[in-house]
Amino acid sequence: MGKNGSVERRAVLRAAAGASLATVGLAATAGCGDGGDGGPGDGTVEIRFAWWGAEERAKRINRSIELFEEKYPKIKVKTDFQDYVAFWEKFQTQAAGGNPPDVFQNAVAFLRKYDRRSVLLDLKSQVDAGNLSLENFRSGIEKIGEVDGKLLGVPVGSNTMSLVIDEKVFEKAGVTPEQGWTWDEYFGALKKIHDTQKVAGDTGYFGIMYLYDLYLRQNGKAFFTEDGLGFDEADLTEWWQDGYNRVKAGIVTDPKRVEQLKPKSALASGDGASEFTWDNFTVRYTTEGDSTYGLAPIPTTDGKETGQYLGSLMLSGSARTRHPEEVARFIDFMVHDPGVGRIMGYDRGILATTEQFEAYKPTDAPNQAIAQYEEDVAEAGLLGAITPHPAGADTVEAAFLRIAGDMSTGKTKVSDAVEQFFSEAKTALAA
Repeated sequence: MGKNGSVERRAVLRAAAGASLATVGLAATAGCGDGGDGGPGDGTVEIRFAWWGAEERAKRINRSIELFEEKYPKIKVKTDFQDYVAFWEKFQTQAAGGNPPDVFQNAVAFLRKYDRRSVLLDLKSQVDAGNLSLENFRSGIEKIGEVDGKLLGVPVGSNTMSLVIDEKVFEKAGVTPEQGWTWDEYFGALKKIHDTQKVAGDTGYFGIMYLYDLYLRQNGKAFFTEDGLGFDEADLTEWWQDGYNRVKAGIVTDPKRVEQLKPKSALASGDGASEFTWDNFTVRYTTEGDSTYGLAPIPTTDGKETGQYLGSLMLSGSARTRHPEEVARFIDFMVHDPGVGRIMGYDRGILATTEQFEAYKPTDAPNQAIAQYEEDVAEAGLLGAITPHPAGADTVEAAFLRIAGDMSTGKTKVSDAVEQFFSEAKTALAA
């Protein structure tokens, strides 16, 4: 997450669409033997830990591992990291070959998928044994990793969907976002910005699966149920037709322009005045752009409920590990130790436990704003439970983004795009 969050999300969506090709192409990278081989005969245990991210995250994690090995000198951690695409391709190969890492970074979209394949370790027994604590997690976020009565992941950080705005543009247009504003008011603000500031008001809300989930939740539905989709063709037709109309009216940034600018955001380039994204991704705009950027409330249907919840990166264990206790102690250390919190900062989201959250005090304005935003959302009582993600959710998200892009550029009619999405989603969720 952090500065490279949006790039990572686009990358994992590409990986989801092509993951079935990974087994053959990356078979040679599967690693040596089962995870967690023993040490040199002195009681030392080695566990393998894999994650995705940029070089900066790797540096922070390696420093954190040094602290862990100081406390647990009989547990050595062998590391492996790649970018989002390479990570999931390699993991797919390793999981298929029965050789996944002992412990690895994970996300909610993959829990049921790999649990169904008997890849994930149920950590509840380690909690019961006292090797892993679920105490002191913020806002009940520890429940994100609970699936079908099993504990399949432990959060290391939290984030929630937010609206990032170009504060200078909004101020010049005389628009002040307030908690409880409606979608009609938001779209009215976009038109006012377009008409007065000659810039699109939004960079492309209609292709963001997690935003659409919030909209559905506001209307008594959800993107996913535990075993499928929680909305129908008529719902999606309305959402995408509305988005297409706003693109044509210039209220939303031309999708072709958005593609040309990548990996830079259209908000940071000045080609749009607002963008929906995960709150902890917002540090990137200050780095990329030359305006000032702030976090605004999510629009609502009824003036109250935003549909928001906390999402998270998490740590999971392998069901094939020879050392479940050591895996649990490693996870426990990485999510609770204050020193790790000070090292990691908000690289993977707002720190999940109170020990780490209180240990790290950001000094820069963007990270201070992110922390305050999550506190404000929680105090306002807006956070609900995350929508369950069935197996195949990662592939469904990839299809949603891709097909929305084709629809918005006129490559596919709205009706055909909706039909294509439901066809691909049905196939992915049945696999």
